[in-house]
Amino acid sequence: MAESKNNIVTHGLSGKVGDLLVFSQRNGKTVVSKAPKDRTGELSDKQKAHKLKFQKAVLYAKGVLNDPLKKELYEAKADNSIGMSTYNVAVADLLNAPDIEEINLSGYEGNPGDVIKITATDDFGVVAVTVKIENADGSLVEEGSAVNNGAEWIYTTTASNPDLAGDKITVQATDNPANLTEETKIL
Repeated sequence: MAESKNNIVTHGLSGKVGDLLVFSQRNGKTVVSKAPKDRTGELSDKQKAHKLKFQKAVLYAKGVLNDPLKKELYEAKADNSIGMSTYNVAVADLLNAPDIEEINLSGYEGNPGDVIKITATDDFGVVAVTVKIENADGSLVEEGSAVNNGAEWIYTTTASNPDLAGDKITVQATDNPANLTEETKIL
């Protein structure tokens, strides 16, 4: 890929030249690249899934640009000096689900008021974390939303749970485009 800076011949040029070159504009610069080849053959299932996810990301980003509140949030994260537009940030947000980095159960002993700490991150931001506690037999002990204290998410238990052996604690983290990540720990 070549870049043309302050060239009066190629300034503002965009489009395809034959089957050889493609001219495009990025951040006020004319970029010249090799023309893409036509695809032959069927897409694999993995390629189809990736294509569908990217299509959803494009639709999400277009929706963000049409929603003034969401657009303002994404604009704050955009950096046009390196080619990262509001649109690019929104596409990337949909393509990247949150990460649950840690579930700290050291403060959970089965008593009301015990604390479970969750470290969850996202390229743009985690908007919600939920916790579900089930007994070994699958019966629900409790579930609810954790509270963000800035550094981590805190879930304060409300139910008594005297027998912790084999209990399952499931944590879900969600971001703006509703990507969901789930992690489970067994006591």
